[in-house]
Amino acid sequence: MIDIGETSATTPIRICVLGADGRMGSTIIKEAATKHFEVVGAVTIPGSENSGKTLGSLGLSPAELRIVPQQELSQALKDAEIYVSFTTPSAELENIPVAVQMGKKVVMGTTGFTQEQMRTITQTLTGKVPAVVSPNFSIGVNILFNMLETCRLFPEGYDFSVVEAHHSGKADAPSGTAKKIGDILSSIRGYSERVYGREGLSKRLQGQLELLSVRAGGIPGVHDVIIAGQHEMIRIEHIAFSRSGLAQGALHAAEWLHKQSKPLVYSMQDVLG
Repeated sequence: MIDIGETSATTPIRICVLGADGRMGSTIIKEAATKHFEVVGAVTIPGSENSGKTLGSLGLSPAELRIVPQQELSQALKDAEIYVSFTTPSAELENIPVAVQMGKKVVMGTTGFTQEQMRTITQTLTGKVPAVVSPNFSIGVNILFNMLETCRLFPEGYDFSVVEAHHSGKADAPSGTAKKIGDILSSIRGYSERVYGREGLSKRLQGQLELLSVRAGGIPGVHDVIIAGQHEMIRIEHIAFSRSGLAQGALHAAEWLHKQSKPLVYSMQDVLG
């Protein structure tokens, strides 16, 4: 059984949260307050209107902790054991080297990297500090990744499509989770091309995998995998009711990472065992 709530440690795990005033960062801080964690650092983007304010002014705790700009990352990380970040690729490329230099363990859920940027991040982390990097920390989504391995059982003649929906403010498309699903399906089904939308005369060709994106309102996250043959269809769907599931998964990863000493880049599959 997976326990995403408690830890046997007698001392709280000290974390520094990057993007502390953002959607995910603030949710992580709220969830951390109900678990065995202590938020000792809170960092926001340069120029943020919340820079210099306290967490208490945003209804978060510890109320007296000041939210500092990215330029003060070293100070915010000083007393932390784990760097927890859901920000932007450009911010990570600047911040991850600082965390590594200070010997801090890393939990990173940022998406939208190019392949070259992700290689840079991985190279920066590998052999230096233990880290968990994942496009999605939801327990359910990571179980979905495992379930997709059974799609090897489908014979030829079945098509696979991925449809994802997120809030209108999400910058990257397709989502990192949809890309990960695409990687799994391409590996086991041999897809060589990805189609991100269709218009006009656009018949599906052999070797194509569809990854379609919707951005609307405040949708936390929906991922559909559609498997269709000529006479039947299966739909595997994951719906995030809120960002709390992602935050709980990230904190579960942080708790697991706290016990690791090998300087490797781990995935949520490693965390879930």
